[in-house]
Amino acid sequence: MTNLHSTGRFTLLSVNVNKVALLRNSRHLDIPSVTKAATLLLQAGAAGITVHPRPDQRHIRDSDVHELSALMKDWPDREFNIEGNPLHNLMPLIEKYQPHQCTFVPDSQNQLTSDHGWLLPQCNDQLIPLIQAAKEAGSRVSLFMDADASLMPWAKQIGADRVELYTEPYAAAFAAGQYSSVLNDFAQAAQAAAEVGLGVNAGHDLNLFNLTPFLKSCPQVQEVSIGHAFMADALEQGYQNTVQAYLIAIQKAFA
Repeated sequence: MTNLHSTGRFTLLSVNVNKVALLRNSRHLDIPSVTKAATLLLQAGAAGITVHPRPDQRHIRDSDVHELSALMKDWPDREFNIEGNPLHNLMPLIEKYQPHQCTFVPDSQNQLTSDHGWLLPQCNDQLIPLIQAAKEAGSRVSLFMDADASLMPWAKQIGADRVELYTEPYAAAFAAGQYSSVLNDFAQAAQAAAEVGLGVNAGHDLNLFNLTPFLKSCPQVQEVSIGHAFMADALEQGYQNTVQAYLIAIQKAFA
């Protein structure tokens, strides 16, 4: 099957490998290997690797970021995305490893997972110097944002290159079978972002079932970052088959 990351015509798939690290950290062993997982995912056709290191290193560790950064140099046509809260532990990693993309996420230190986007313009003064520092380090900056079209001009104004639309509300509505109005909010937000010159990413609870209809309504999305559902599928299907299944789901949206 065609590796969609090389065509430029489809949304790219970046796989979040946090859950591989979480499983490894449950024992005092070095298995499963995060770097090996990333290698297999890239070999299978994933366009990028995402990590979300947190201050307590409960899954991704600083050493993982170091090893993955070295690995990605062997894959110059793929992208390394480091996401996290720039007010916590993120900026030293961005400045040291200079990933292709950094995604700023407003999560708290003890938060189980991300659950909202940045509040703009309230956070402008905090974010502006951090965005500038990340861009000076050579990274593209994406802001984790709720699907609110009115916020997209603010994200552009403070220097972001992209926004990542927080898709959990859509995923929850899809699971409940009542998602048309929620999906319309995302479509409007994606369109508004594109109109002001922002790139558009998306992520959180996207899966094989809800991904295709989401991308059909939001064709502006350049990249999806998928972790939890992807790894759940990979436990049953393996990395190779799971990457191909998600690439097919993406391709169906653009058929």
